[in-house]
Amino acid sequence: MSQEAILTKKDGEVELSKPLEFMYSQLRNGRYRLKIERYVEQRTISQNALMWLWFTCIERETGTDKQDVHDHYCMAFLRRTALINGVEMTVCGSTSMLNTLQMTDFLEKVKADAAVELGITLPLPEDRYYAEFINEYKYRR
Repeated sequence: MSQEAILTKKDGEVELSKPLEFMYSQLRNGRYRLKIERYVEQRTISQNALMWLWFTCIERETGTDKQDVHDHYCMAFLRRTALINGVEMTVCGSTSMLNTLQMTDFLEKVKADAAVELGITLPLPEDRYYAEFINEYKYRR
C-alpha cells in the first residue's frame, strides 16, 4: 500500500494535506522510498472546454468533424514511440492524460498550426474579442 499527500511550501512554511503520522500508521512493516516531486495538476476543465471550443470553430470553418480535428492534433502533437511485445510502434497520446503545463503546450501548438495551416485565429480567454468568439461557436453544433 502506498501513501500520498500534497506538500505545499509557501513563504518558507511547509504544509501537508494529511498528517505524516497518519500516513506512517497506514504502512505495513517493510522498507519504503520517500520521493518528493513537484505536483502538477491534471488539465483543467477550462482548458478542455477551450480546446473543444476551438475544435468547434475549426469544424465550422473547414467542414471537418471536430472529433477528427481532435484526433488529427493528437496524432500531430501527442505521438510517441512505444515498444509493444518487442515491436516498436507509434502510438497516439490522449489530451485527457495531460497535466496543465502539457495541455498549455498542446493548445499553443494547435493555435499556431490553425493560424499557419488553416488561416484561423483561435483566441485565448484574455483576448479582446473572446466573448464574441464564444457567442459565435459555443452553442453551435
